[in-house]
Amino acid sequence: MKSGLSGAEQCIKYVLFAFNFIFWLAGTGVLAVGLWLRFDERTKGLFTAEGSPSTFLTGVYILIVAGAVMMVVGFLGCCGAIKESSCMLAIFFVFLLIIFAAEVAAGIWGLSNKEKVVKDFQDIYQQTFANYQTTKQEALRETLRVTHYGLNCCGPTGLPTDGVSDICPKKEGLEILVTTSCPSVIEEIFTSRLQVIGGVGIGIGVITIFGMIFSMLLCCAIRRTRDIV
Repeated sequence: MKSGLSGAEQCIKYVLFAFNFIFWLAGTGVLAVGLWLRFDERTKGLFTAEGSPSTFLTGVYILIVAGAVMMVVGFLGCCGAIKESSCMLAIFFVFLLIIFAAEVAAGIWGLSNKEKVVKDFQDIYQQTFANYQTTKQEALRETLRVTHYGLNCCGPTGLPTDGVSDICPKKEGLEILVTTSCPSVIEEIFTSRLQVIGGVGIGIGVITIFGMIFSMLLCCAIRRTRDIV
């Protein structure tokens, strides 16, 4: 059956399809990372070990749920656009509205609780380090190694006496004397890169708004053509 949409509305239809296909791919990636962290040999022990950092475990499950939701939303948007289904587009719009509201709420909460967030992340690292020193679990060791290399830091004090130099970034010459502690790096990242994080959040919010606008325009156009028929 020939579509009753105008040229501009057809353009919106395919732009919305492309947007949601990318969104679906991103959700697939997020879900894959979450599942990898959950079932990888080096980290799955954290989910059964006593005293494992609860925030890390919660974060992994959030990644899995977020990835699954993104895939569902992307699928609804793709099918709604290509099949010209006003019902799917309406559900897609509601999902985007919920996501946008969650983004705004998370942004406001993050800005108003910046110091608490920094302290929580520092506590998570300290807890993981203390648990490793007590249990010597390989999963905790791998978590610390990834953290050290990712943040370019070493231990809670940055001193050789921490006893974790073998899982810290290798340095040569005078750099050995300038090792940075991980808690101080965590604080520096949240302080110096807050604008970048905020910019990314605003960018995602703008994309979400455009997705809602395009889905609503296309939904109204589809209903209009059906009413004419």
